[in-house]
Amino acid sequence: MAPEADLVEVRGAGDDDVATIASLRSAWAGGDPVNPDLAERIAAWLADEGERRTTWLAFSGELPIGMAGLVEYRRMPRPGRADSLWGYVSSMFVLEGFRNRGVGTALLGALIGAADERAYARLVVSPSDEAVSFYHRGGFLMPGSEVGADLLLV
Repeated sequence: MAPEADLVEVRGAGDDDVATIASLRSAWAGGDPVNPDLAERIAAWLADEGERRTTWLAFSGELPIGMAGLVEYRRMPRPGRADSLWGYVSSMFVLEGFRNRGVGTALLGALIGAADERAYARLVVSPSDEAVSFYHRGGFLMPGSEVGADLLLV
C-alpha cells in the first residue's frame, strides 16, 4: 500500500542522487530499463543547468517514489522596474502506485516553499491535461481561457 503524505520524506537532491533521478526518469518514460549511460547523461545535464535548477526527491522509507524540479529564471533588468526572479516547475513525477496519496502535494509544497524563500515573483508550470486539476488545487491559476496554457502561482 502507498504511503500517506505524513509518511513521505521530501528532500533536496544532491550529487549522490543522480542514479535515483535516472531511475525515476526511466520509470516516467514508461518503465524502460535504465540504459547504462542515462545516469551519466543526467549528471552532465544537471551540471550544465548549474545553480539555477533544484531537484527534490520524495521517499517512502528508503524507496524513491517521486521527484520535482524548479528552474530559476532571472528577468532582464528594465528601467523603472525592480529586478525579479521567477520559477518554472518541471519534472514533477510520482510513481503510479503512489499517486493520489499526497506525494505530489508534498513535492509541490517544497517547491512553493523554496519559491517563497527565494522571493520569486511567480511560479509557472505547463501541465499535462491530466495534471491541471492538481495544480489548481495547489493554488495555480490559468491567466486566460486558452486550453493548454501555462498556469501561474503569483
